[in-house]
Amino acid sequence: MGSSSKKKKEKQKDFQKAKLKVGKTKAKPDNFTDTSFKAKSITLTQQSLTLTAPTTTTQFTHHVSLLGSKSDAQRRDSLAHLTTHLTHSRPGGGPLPQPVSTLLPTLSPLILDGNTAVRTQLLKLLRALPPRDVEDHVAQLLPFIRAGMTHLAADIRVTAVEVLAWLVEVAGSEVVGCAGGWIKTLNCFLSVLGWHTEESSKWSASRAAFGKSGTAGRPVVKVLGVLAEFLEVGIGAEAPQDGDVVMEEGVAVGAAGAAVGAGNWEFPLAQVEAHMLPQTAQPYVYLNLFGQPRDEEGEMYETREDRFRVFAARFLKAVERGVESARQDGGEVGRASSAVGKVLKEALGYARGAGLEV
Repeated sequence: MGSSSKKKKEKQKDFQKAKLKVGKTKAKPDNFTDTSFKAKSITLTQQSLTLTAPTTTTQFTHHVSLLGSKSDAQRRDSLAHLTTHLTHSRPGGGPLPQPVSTLLPTLSPLILDGNTAVRTQLLKLLRALPPRDVEDHVAQLLPFIRAGMTHLAADIRVTAVEVLAWLVEVAGSEVVGCAGGWIKTLNCFLSVLGWHTEESSKWSASRAAFGKSGTAGRPVVKVLGVLAEFLEVGIGAEAPQDGDVVMEEGVAVGAAGAAVGAGNWEFPLAQVEAHMLPQTAQPYVYLNLFGQPRDEEGEMYETREDRFRVFAARFLKAVERGVESARQDGGEVGRASSAVGKVLKEALGYARGAGLEV
């Protein structure tokens, strides 16, 4: 009897509700584990199991691989490391740890990066690249630059224009002479400035999208300055430099007026410079032997006369209207438009002197 009553009391305990007193906490269960303690630890961001430090080439390659990281800070820091290496760690301007042809496919998409600090650091890195190594790879950069110029974000458009300004500075003739470098880039300029033609109206950007009226003038001034430089390289009437050669009455004449090759080569040899080894990595790319068929926009316009004919037929009226409208706005925009108007005036005078239709 005693054991049975004891068992009944134990069973009843499971169904009894505990009476809580005001101001006291609920009793903790028997299997409660205290997790309020804190453990001290040391976290190493980079660990190496080797006794020797990695070489500078290995570090350079490692940071190139980190440019595709999802972290904005990691991409920015890797770009800063690469810039420092190219600027200070090459004694006597030695060769790059990786060729430019390998770097550009990784660097080009960062023109469209959403982080401002990453794009700023990218521009510093591009300016640290050797200009002679960039000249042969202009066609790889231009599609990303044009995509940035027509991007929905205003700050990305400004960065793309800055990259184009650097590219025109280091390889201007290649920019205006490569496949699609003339017509497609001009369409982007007209779209950014709002000077639309029938061809450029399909692009998505506009001047009004730069921002509020108080700050919209600064990007427009920058775009007008780069447009003036672009047109100067493409159709501007520049005097021949010391190394340039022009033909006068069938004789190659240099900038100083002396015949080139006339005193060093005997009778059967003429126009020797045309038979010398090419100075570019792809001298026959204009033939498009293995590429996709090109339309008028994707063609290469290598001579100033060809570029002016296309410009006069498709863009001259729109640019003149835009320059006049910007001049009437006055201020910094009006002063910046005068540089574009000056290039147009020189180009028109050069075209009339050369007998081209205007």
